[in-house]
Amino acid sequence: MRRRTLILAWLATLAIGGVMAGCSDSTAPGDGQIRVNLIDATAPYDSVIIAVQRVEVHRADADTESGWLAIDTVPADYDLLQLVNGAQVVLADHPLASGRYTMMRLILGPGSHVVVDGVSHELVVPSGLQTGIKLNRPFDILPDQLYEVTLDFDAARSINIVDHGRYQLQPVIREVFTAITGSIHGTVTPVAALPLVWTVAGPDTVRTPADPITGQFRLMVLPAGTYAVHIDPTVPIYRDSVITGVVVTALHETELDTIQLRTVAR
Repeated sequence: MRRRTLILAWLATLAIGGVMAGCSDSTAPGDGQIRVNLIDATAPYDSVIIAVQRVEVHRADADTESGWLAIDTVPADYDLLQLVNGAQVVLADHPLASGRYTMMRLILGPGSHVVVDGVSHELVVPSGLQTGIKLNRPFDILPDQLYEVTLDFDAARSINIVDHGRYQLQPVIREVFTAITGSIHGTVTPVAALPLVWTVAGPDTVRTPADPITGQFRLMVLPAGTYAVHIDPTVPIYRDSVITGVVVTALHETELDTIQLRTVAR
């Protein structure tokens, strides 16, 4: 198994272009390119490891059993809790014939587990070893174009304790077409407040803890629009705060002024 290099999501976002500049040499005329990124939100575990065997997409002109094409076949273990607050990993980056595709799936292998209070527990993944984790979002690949999608994995909502204390993975994943998104970056002081920063994007809540040393945070993969950014201190002597009217535009990062939290009046 190998671990993929973590990269800053905002760098990946700024690198998006309409025409591919770095396609594989094996790209045929008329092909497009697909890049699949993985990020996560914070969760109350020491680590959450998923063992991905391969990533596949399904062509629209084939039945549900055939038509699956592998876009990455290198097995790799990913600790989801390392993919927070601006970090992400590339699951796949592969040439793909132009056309319509109906879904994507992650085939998991043995070895997925969750670590709780220093103790490792097997992570049971129903169907993950056979039919995979399916993401039913159709998309089109155009000639000489890059389709970049980010899978926002919510580990906190995806893990359930079932009978006899077993840990089961029932994935909650938000899919976002990165080429039409932006991000929000800022700093919260004092860092001693240990704040959780969040906002609402459509039906989803996007959240991240501020860095406990620098106070910086980054809310990623947000569709263009106007947002209210909530800062909730986890140390109760500090007050909650909300920054309204934060405008996000595609392919840009919105920089907020330093957010100073006040203490609760005694």
